[in-house]
Amino acid sequence: MSRRSPSLPLQLLVFTAARMIINSGYRMVYPFLPVIARGLGVGLPDLALAVTARSSLGLASPFLGSFADGVGRRRAMVLGLLLFGGSLLIVGVWPTLPALFVSLILSAAAKMIVDPAVGAYLGDRVPYSRRGLAMALSEVSWSGAFLLGVPLAGWLIARAGWNSPFVLLALLGMGSAVLVGRTVPSDAPQAHEQSPLRESFRLALRSRAALAGLAVGLLISISNELVNIVFGAWLEGGFGLQVAALGAASAVIGVAELSGEGLVAGLSDRLGKRRAVALGVVANAAVCLALQPLGGSLPGALVGLFLFYITFEFALVSLIPLMSELVPAARATTLAASSGSHSAGRALGALAGPVLFAGGLLGGGLMANAVAAAALDGLALIVLLAWVHE
Repeated sequence: MSRRSPSLPLQLLVFTAARMIINSGYRMVYPFLPVIARGLGVGLPDLALAVTARSSLGLASPFLGSFADGVGRRRAMVLGLLLFGGSLLIVGVWPTLPALFVSLILSAAAKMIVDPAVGAYLGDRVPYSRRGLAMALSEVSWSGAFLLGVPLAGWLIARAGWNSPFVLLALLGMGSAVLVGRTVPSDAPQAHEQSPLRESFRLALRSRAALAGLAVGLLISISNELVNIVFGAWLEGGFGLQVAALGAASAVIGVAELSGEGLVAGLSDRLGKRRAVALGVVANAAVCLALQPLGGSLPGALVGLFLFYITFEFALVSLIPLMSELVPAARATTLAASSGSHSAGRALGALAGPVLFAGGLLGGGLMANAVAAAALDGLALIVLLAWVHE
């Protein structure tokens, strides 16, 4: 299909809406964990176990995401959206802890199928020179979920019970599957064209540039999580305004994510994806080192967090179109592996962040985490410039 086909903007709108629905289901769990726990009559540790299991599934994303390389992008998207809708409907009709556990796992698997399929579809049809814009617009679904989907979930919970957002999102997910099926042409590969899982992984693993790109994603994700995991404790300890400060920080993060995606849409194609990633990584490292000086006041701390998240989002979203062209014959598998590297990075950062914050390097506190984050950004920049080429 031509990049100028009038159907492509409509498809992009459908993709963004569908992914926003999935991301709303993914992100709404965190702020409403206490409400969900009370509704189920269980403790937070029980729910935390379910969320941890969902996060751990991210390491399987290369296997789930490669599905689109074998069966076609449209089929993978439709099946993933149906899986998402069905998984959330379980909680709607059976509001119990086991149902929620199953729902979180299956909905995460659905996300890991849909996201690479969308990225691969855009990679197949949008010229590389314009792909940064298309993929950044699709990534608005992530910040949009935080700014629109999560507040809507809160409104529903207050009026119809803790499991009501699950029902609505399930119906919207299934409706999105129908829309995708109607707006996206069939692209199922012929038998002789199918790329088996082993072959897709072989192609991705033989590419030095792809492996280096995965390393960049891993390193910047560890860097981000080192700060992300402790910023709440930093705000609480520094300003004694846990609820107010964290509420303001949440709004700041949502706006920063949206702004970062907007910058990618406007700049990454002009700068070049590799250069855009490098710029984002350098800026993020600089902001890491400025967080402690900016944290002398609550407004300064929030400005620092805004800059931290916007620079990270710019680097991360710019990396997606770059990864999409490194192994075109295994595009979905490469994008899924990239997502897996981010999950691994977040897991490692979440483990190391509290340890650094508690003491050791530079006496602990935010400065320890920020210096370590900046160092990882520097290492990511070296890998990017040495081994990743457009």
